[in-house]
Amino acid sequence: MNNIITLLVSLLFGFGLALSGMTHTEKVLGFLDVAGVWDPSLLFVLGGAVSVTLVSFFFIRKLPKPLFADKFRLTDAKHVDRPLLVGSILFGVGWGISGYCPGPAIALLAAPNWELWVFLPAMLSGFVAHRLLHKAPQNITQPTPQTVQTDEPNVCG
Repeated sequence: MNNIITLLVSLLFGFGLALSGMTHTEKVLGFLDVAGVWDPSLLFVLGGAVSVTLVSFFFIRKLPKPLFADKFRLTDAKHVDRPLLVGSILFGVGWGISGYCPGPAIALLAAPNWELWVFLPAMLSGFVAHRLLHKAPQNITQPTPQTVQTDEPNVCG
């Protein structure tokens, strides 16, 4: 059931991207070109998305659990760290150069062009490189605490 829900939500998301023009690189690059001929139309897409999210989250946060999952999975991260900054910069530079980001690129598989066939392998290579560079160490055992025997009473402070 989860896979069906995921597929339906993904199709809806892809349809929204296509409908809003986010799959057209010239529109995205026009929006990002604030020093040139700026196209503010995607600002309405962003405003619509933020509005729907704010209203939805008001009601969703009152639920004891998600509709199609056993619990909410929220991050406990409270700070901006180096990997987040570097990743954000790389994402922004790649989006600004190509006009593609992962969502619209995958939605564009329905009507691909030559640029997409260059972008997708580069994107997938980046995913693989990240996975390889940030792979969790395997087979590392944590040292077990040693019990120390003393004749003194166990006093704190």
